[in-house]
Amino acid sequence: MRFAAIADVHGNHLALAAVVDDIRARGIGDIVNLGDMASGALDPRRTMDALMALDAVHVLGNHDRYLIDRPVESMGSWDRPAHAELDARHLDWLRTIPASLVFRERVYLCHATPASDEVYWLETVLPDGTVRLAGLPQIVEAAQGIEQELILCGHSHLARAVRLSDGRLIVNPGSVGCPGYRDIHPFPHVVEAGTPHARYAILENTRGSWQVSFHHVSYDHMSMAELARRNGKPELAAALATGWVG
Repeated sequence: MRFAAIADVHGNHLALAAVVDDIRARGIGDIVNLGDMASGALDPRRTMDALMALDAVHVLGNHDRYLIDRPVESMGSWDRPAHAELDARHLDWLRTIPASLVFRERVYLCHATPASDEVYWLETVLPDGTVRLAGLPQIVEAAQGIEQELILCGHSHLARAVRLSDGRLIVNPGSVGCPGYRDIHPFPHVVEAGTPHARYAILENTRGSWQVSFHHVSYDHMSMAELARRNGKPELAAALATGWVG
């Protein structure tokens, strides 16, 4: 069994196209998408059209949920402009997407953690803003009740894999379309990937064990950085151009 995992496209249709092309060039047919598809200061309409046409399995991200579970005036600065560009058909499609699911009976999919779409699973944020690998007890606690040996999540935009003592593998494929951002929850912090590449992961079961390979794909990231700059998001523009927020 071999498939690709993508997450956190955030309206970056050029990064999505580059990643899908790279996946197909490797002869991989199955793709799972871990959510946060459209919100951001880029091109939500074109991105959603591409994802809706993509033969993939999807789960809902927190920013996807924000687009459909609250009035526009209560949406955040990444969601309100995305909502304005989307049609009813895009939002209706998002309403059909589950928050989590089991893929082919062997892989558990969610956006952040099984219990919350807003909490990092493999990372923790310290009060001083440091973002680091979460402690193993915290990671294991969030995995309680999940029987599948492979568990996929996104949300933090950081490509990472953690093998638990019982053999289960938890993987975040990294972000397709947003290599850096600033957040205030649970404490003010910055996430930076360090390069502007589009990221995804390939998962493969060989001899009964899951293995992961992480892939960084070049694309016309400067065009997306310029779009973010024109749309009034200088920090996102910097992240798209360099992999660093500033």
